[in-house]
Amino acid sequence: MPSNHLVRSRTDRMLAGVCGGLAQWLGWDPTAVRVLYVLLSFFSVAFPGIIVYLILAMVMPLEDE
Repeated sequence: MPSNHLVRSRTDRMLAGVCGGLAQWLGWDPTAVRVLYVLLSFFSVAFPGIIVYLILAMVMPLEDE
């Protein structure tokens, strides 16, 4: 079941937990979200993936345990 608020994941994280948090929020598989994020960042010049990831890592609150 998707969460009703967007937070960085503590349990399913590789770097800062942004993609894990997005996956929990959307109710998707975290690996699928990571692959889609990388593909979108790589193939789209208009989507600066690293900058957006860093901004989300600073703005999204960390999940409570």
